[in-house]
Amino acid sequence: MRLRHTVATALSALTLALALPASPAGAATGPFTYVYNDSNGAPHVGALVDPPSQTCITLPEVGGDWLPPAHSPRNYTSSTATVFTGAGCTGDYFSLRPHGGHGSERLKLRSVVFS
Repeated sequence: MRLRHTVATALSALTLALALPASPAGAATGPFTYVYNDSNGAPHVGALVDPPSQTCITLPEVGGDWLPPAHSPRNYTSSTATVFTGAGCTGDYFSLRPHGGHGSERLKLRSVVFS
């Protein structure tokens, strides 16, 4: 009787685990967007979709000091996004709340980390 109860419990746990939605472990879910200018000064929108958590991400379009920084970040991820003025998560920083936190054109950034 005890073995039958243990097997039933194990099968129930397996069924529950398979029914849960899959999401990347250690990732913020959703998009994070920002605006950057190309070499001609034309604005473009960059995006990070489902970025990893606890990892500094230098935005590829603005990583070099000779390039103008990005601006106008929008955080639609499930995690707090902390944006930095320097590459490699250095310099001044500002935190954007999850699910809609945003900054204006005055908020400059080159890198970001998600909680």
